[in-house]
Amino acid sequence: MDIWVAHAIRQINADAHRSADTHLFKLPLPRLTGVDIYLKDESTHPTGSLKHRLARSLFLYALCNGKINADTPIVEASSGSTAVSEAYFARMIGVPFIAVLPKSTARSKIRQIEFYGGKVHFVDAAPQMHEASVALAASIGGYFMDQFTYAERATDWRGNNNIAESVFTQMEQELHPIPAHLVMSAGTGGTSATLGRYIRYKGYDTELTVVDPENSVFYQSYMTGDRNLLSDKSSRIEGIGRPKVELSFQPGIIDHMIAVPDAASVATMLWLEELIGRKTGPSSGTNLWGALQRAQDMIKAGREGSIVTLLCDSGDRYLDTYYNPDWVSHCIGAYQDYSDHLNTHFK
Repeated sequence: MDIWVAHAIRQINADAHRSADTHLFKLPLPRLTGVDIYLKDESTHPTGSLKHRLARSLFLYALCNGKINADTPIVEASSGSTAVSEAYFARMIGVPFIAVLPKSTARSKIRQIEFYGGKVHFVDAAPQMHEASVALAASIGGYFMDQFTYAERATDWRGNNNIAESVFTQMEQELHPIPAHLVMSAGTGGTSATLGRYIRYKGYDTELTVVDPENSVFYQSYMTGDRNLLSDKSSRIEGIGRPKVELSFQPGIIDHMIAVPDAASVATMLWLEELIGRKTGPSSGTNLWGALQRAQDMIKAGREGSIVTLLCDSGDRYLDTYYNPDWVSHCIGAYQDYSDHLNTHFK
């Protein structure tokens, strides 16, 4: 093996070895009698989001497949969080990094990419990211990391400290140790693929629900079986939802999908802050909305058990957008009806 590649792999593995697991905490919702909801807090990774796991796996996958050497520029299409994490690992192993981002990406994410030494190439909207990334990588002799293709295969879904193994290990001492439901939003589709495959591999009696925001084609594709669907709109919930059905999206391992209105995602994000005293990202609101719908289904059916979902990143990245009432009013619209629903049924 090339000496530089071997050293780069050791550096990335050492970073993983230094990392503690992320916390799994129980949400205080006493009105949900018999149903416990847990949030796995992925915002505590060194780069602040769930995408730290993905970026590590993507770099190791590319290195072990001979795609990166000491002189290879890395290009990635991202709405921000994956690019932040990849910029971190690119700096670690000493290769250039360029993120292809929609112009609407939160400014805080752009600053973080640049903090880790990355550069930014803007496109007008998310549907343009893939082609722009392919063209840019070709023009500079770089490697397009392509998270939307490789996310589902870069992670060892059978274990090796993936997020699914972590969830089930952390749940072992709880009242209902095997969750009735795992709830996850679809960005690349990689995390939901890991969760669904692990559930089946281990034989757990757990159902996987994937939640999808507006302007994303995943939900419609799941319902119709059509993988050729396209949209000319960008998701308004950063980090999740896609205008085309990405290769990493694996519908065969999903038990249910829920289409979540963007106003519901924002309302739930703000409602969660009231519960835990911390700001979270909008995709965490999408996840929790789906988990609460599953909880209501269980109560109606007279079932008890646990539900686990993910807190994907911190709300500090979104102070200028989702935590700005003027921005929300203009870009998302009214969400009070969803807030009232949450307060009435769950608080």
